[in-house]
Amino acid sequence: MGEHYFTEAPTSAHAEKEIAVELKGRRFRFVTDAGVFARGKLDRGTRLLIEAVDIPEGSVVLDLGCGYGPIGIAAAVLCPTCRVYMIDVNERACGLAMRNAALNGAANVEVRCGAGFQPVEGMKFDLVLSNPPIRAGKRVVFEIIEEAARHLKPGGRLVLVARTKQGAKSLLRKLAEVFSAAREVEKGSGYRVMEGITERMNRE
Repeated sequence: MGEHYFTEAPTSAHAEKEIAVELKGRRFRFVTDAGVFARGKLDRGTRLLIEAVDIPEGSVVLDLGCGYGPIGIAAAVLCPTCRVYMIDVNERACGLAMRNAALNGAANVEVRCGAGFQPVEGMKFDLVLSNPPIRAGKRVVFEIIEEAARHLKPGGRLVLVARTKQGAKSLLRKLAEVFSAAREVEKGSGYRVMEGITERMNRE
């Protein structure tokens, strides 16, 4: 025991299960497995984030800590003009994300495996989406917020979800420290969706 969904190479026995969900009026199918976050279901926080987020056409999107892929794949299918990158430290999760992208016809997706932002180092995004690993500790999540700000274009957004009882309000305060604007986007089912927005460059 002691193995977490943010373990790099899970050793738990495989227990694949396919689920079908509806998100924003579209049907999706996802293969899940043991050793990956929210096996066998779409967790309520992830659903709330997907339903709440606005994704402008043509955006370059990052799904940070993608797990088996619901957030990034939903973004890609709902915004076919977007380019979506999905990253996770968990090798099993990355494999599932690639399979699920194909399963849902999301051709505008690229999955990269690695820790933190390393797989997309040097890249800038319009939108970073994340259901962060709260169990890894607040310090880790605060680092994710700080690093996301450095990987966003001017006017770019970090949108994340957290349980209200697991420090969501402290994450909102951190967003307000790091970004030029921060707000709560949606709340429900014991979760809160929050966003931080980077400052736009003046174009005079």
